[in-house]
This record gives sequence, structure tokens and C-alpha cells, in this order.
Amino acid sequence: MSNGTPLGDFLRARREALKPQDVGLPEYGRRRVPGLRREEVALLAGVSSDYYIRLEQGRENSPSPQVLEAVAQALKLDAESADHLNRLCLAPSQRPHGRSEAEVSAQLLQLMDGWEHTPAFVLGPALDILAVNSLATALHSGFDAFDNLARNVFVDPAGREFYQEWERAAHSCVAELRAAYGHDPESARIAEVVAELSDASEEFTALWQLHDVKSKSQEGKHLKHPDVGDLHIAFAAFTVNGAPHQQLVVYQAEPASPTAAAFETLRAPATEPKKAGATAHL
Repeated sequence: MSNGTPLGDFLRARREALKPQDVGLPEYGRRRVPGLRREEVALLAGVSSDYYIRLEQGRENSPSPQVLEAVAQALKLDAESADHLNRLCLAPSQRPHGRSEAEVSAQLLQLMDGWEHTPAFVLGPALDILAVNSLATALHSGFDAFDNLARNVFVDPAGREFYQEWERAAHSCVAELRAAYGHDPESARIAEVVAELSDASEEFTALWQLHDVKSKSQEGKHLKHPDVGDLHIAFAAFTVNGAPHQQLVVYQAEPASPTAAAFETLRAPATEPKKAGATAHL
């Protein structure tokens, strides 16, 4: 995924995304490198240039909370990005470990089964689809396989037609994957997904290198199904108790709206939500 360290790669990307005028520094002449210089970040953070260089090069592995806060302020990180910075500094023994990433509880499957009018699915940290209910299956029937959300966005040709705001969906998808990476930089599955998508999509590669971090928002979506046309949905994402690296995603239609009518057209007799199992790989 990179020749550097997760922490160093993140700091470098965020530094290069800033211009001197963004942080109130004067800019003289042309610069040989994009963004701020390491020495400028060190000045803004109130640490020595040598210390910051060691931090970015991965030679300083235990920065204090005060230093991380100062660096976050210097790089103008928002709350989610600052949390991501702190997580990247955790030792493996400090990271939470829960149930298997691919194991979805029977109770959650039963709950999803009862939502005949509401598409719902469970995402793993690498954006694998771990479980779906029948309406979610019907909603995504235009894809070759509804097995990984990032693959649907970047690789499957149906993604460009399905996600009417494709660029927003792409940015969101990569930022969510980057956030999951911050929780577990050693995840073999996330590394596999990133490697395969990087090979398949230059757009994914460019977005991944930005190191933007954002969890799922609650914004609406504009989708287009090949059979029922335009869909305007609201959605919510919930962390699953007992499996904190899983998310339950629920789509909703405004009552008595054209989207609600389209959901009824798509609705099939309720069946047990399907575990993605072996198909949850790219």
C-alpha cells in the first residue's frame, strides 16, 4: 500500500494538501515541493524540525497526546482526521479486537429479515457486504455482484449509472475505507481491497493518496435502478454492538413518494438475509 509508515504517509499527504496562505504563512517564490515544508509544520506545531521529520519518517513512534494535538492543529485537521492521527499512533496491542469481521449475528440477520419495505445490509471494515435483506438484493440487482461497496463504485460498470452523484460516492467510499484502515493498519483484507482497486482504477488510486478520512454521513442519495428508474433515498448507518467494525446501513424512502412506490415494485417475498460468505471478496 505504501513504502512509508501509515503515520508518515498520512502526515505527508495532509502537509502537501496545505498552502502557506492556508495557515497564515508568507509564500516567497516557487516551491520545489507541494504544500507546506516540514519545517513550517514544525514551526506551527511548536516542535523542533528534527522531531517532526523523525515523526513523518516513522522514526518517532510514541508522540505524546500534546504533540499530536499540536500537529493536528498545525495541519488544520478536522475532528475525524485528528482521531485518525491518534489511532495511527496506537500499538497493535492497544487496538480493540472483537468478533470475526465477517461474522454477522443471528439476531441482526433476523431483524433485517423483518424489514420487507426497507433495504438493509451490513458492511465490514473493508466495505465487504457481509449480509443483505431481500430488498437490498433487489435494489442492487444491476451489479455483477453486490459483494463489496468499493468494487461496485469503482470497478463494476453499473456503478456509474447506479450512483447518480458518482464523484461524491467515490470520495465517500475511499474516505470510509481510509477511516477503517486507521482502526487496523495491519488488516490483510483492507490491504487486499486497496491493492486490487488500485490496479483496477486510477481514480481510486488518486483518491486513496489524498488520505481523506470520513465515516458514513447521513446525507441523502440519488440512485438509478435499471428497472424502476430514479430513487431519492435517506439512509442511516449504525455501528453494530459486539462487532464494532461492522456497520448496519439502512435505506429509507419518503412515505408515499415515487421512491417508496419503486421499492414496492422491487420488493420480493421476504427471505432470510443472505451472508455474503465467500462472495464477499473482490
